[in-house]
Amino acid sequence: MKNNLKIYNSLTGKKEKFEPIVPGHVGMYVCGPTVYSNVHLGNVRTFISFDVIYRYLKFLGFKVRYVRNITDAGHLEDDSQEDKISKKARLEKLEPMEIVQQYTIDFHKVLELVNNLPPNIEPTATGHIIEQIEMTKEILDKGYAYESNGSIYFDVVKYNKEVDKYGKLSGRNIEEMIANTRELDGQDEKRNPQDFALWKKAKPQHIMRWPSPWSNGFPGWHLECSVMSTKYLGEQFDIHGGGMDLKFPHHECEIAQGRTANDVDPVKYWMHANMLTLNGKKMSKSTGNHLLPREIFSGDNKILSKAYSPAVVRFFMLQAHYRNMLDLSEEALQAAEKGYKRMMEAIQSIENLPVSESTDFDVAQWEKSLYEAMNDDFNTPILIANLFEGVKFINQVKSEKAKITEADKKRLQKIFEDFAYEVLGLHKQDLSGKNNDNQTFDKVIQLLIDLRNQARAEKNWALSDKIRDELAKYGVQLKDGKDGTTYSFQ
Repeated sequence: MKNNLKIYNSLTGKKEKFEPIVPGHVGMYVCGPTVYSNVHLGNVRTFISFDVIYRYLKFLGFKVRYVRNITDAGHLEDDSQEDKISKKARLEKLEPMEIVQQYTIDFHKVLELVNNLPPNIEPTATGHIIEQIEMTKEILDKGYAYESNGSIYFDVVKYNKEVDKYGKLSGRNIEEMIANTRELDGQDEKRNPQDFALWKKAKPQHIMRWPSPWSNGFPGWHLECSVMSTKYLGEQFDIHGGGMDLKFPHHECEIAQGRTANDVDPVKYWMHANMLTLNGKKMSKSTGNHLLPREIFSGDNKILSKAYSPAVVRFFMLQAHYRNMLDLSEEALQAAEKGYKRMMEAIQSIENLPVSESTDFDVAQWEKSLYEAMNDDFNTPILIANLFEGVKFINQVKSEKAKITEADKKRLQKIFEDFAYEVLGLHKQDLSGKNNDNQTFDKVIQLLIDLRNQARAEKNWALSDKIRDELAKYGVQLKDGKDGTTYSFQ
């Protein structure tokens, strides 16, 4: 089908026709997690959003190279002398790479549960230290960075004066930014408060450090993405994505680094996913208004009354446009659960629909509406609403209130599989035969519960989590309570 895709470009503030730099090919970079803790639910929403974008681009026939990084060094806490992973490692008395490994595995498992496709390339910051040093040299040589006590800082004021407006992505004014900057550790090393670190000299307590021409230290947070995106996608590429919270300063700094190092704007289309709130409020550990993905999948939390499957959580998140805020609540998850089950039941009943000599439904027009929704900046809520028009028709045929031909039945099946499974990435779930009256199935689940309980007693948490997560993939949710472990279907 002809490419009529339009993308909202955060840089220009409007929807633009998508025209890749190289026809037929798409380079897409998405900022991945800083792996010092379990992946947050808001992050999961962002990665689901870009998973659907990746899926749809491939569905349209583009050859996509999707790069998503792992930040395993250099993400500073409030521009202090310590990054988040080093701090976590010091507090837990572990090697930093133990922290990195633990939370990278968790990140991958959670995204696998919500049925995300893996990226084509998943580079790490620590795997590209040499390239980051080389880009720092390049920016220094061009005069837009300076050394101070063994650290290298990007000269934002000079860049803003001589190269391009700093703040053009986030709509900020540099004079106002400088006036509103609070004092932070290390600010006395800078010429201007808004200057950001390309390389930081490591303090004695800093565990992660590498040799460089300037000091033993570590790269700045923003530099890694400039290095890895351009290494694998070229000095200018099509799409850069991430959460709305990364627009400033992270993505703003990436633009500045790309312009100075490579003399070109690095990205053609900037895309940002919006925030996720919980019961109308910002998620916060300190207030208790906080949920991790696994806590929703297992039901092991004090906010929700039951467990909700990864499939339902994914379906819920796609019911809002990626650029809109989304509020998670028990009521919203219950509605998503009902809607997801209704759609799955309809899709799985298509094969057994009675056929007639005519069809009381414009299948071609309906299919067109699905493309139109996705071509309008990946509008998944409209796509889902239009898919339910098909669900409504299926149910009418089942109750003999409408008719369908054999050819249209097959076409209907293919369209649902294309858009529900391939584009939206919803789990294919067999709803038949899974009920509490099936004694054999019940015995198998109970055996797995017993094995999991044994693993927990032996503190084999890896096996315990694996049993729970694998069951969750197939719609079986375990609930641990004071009376033991029970299961339910989602």
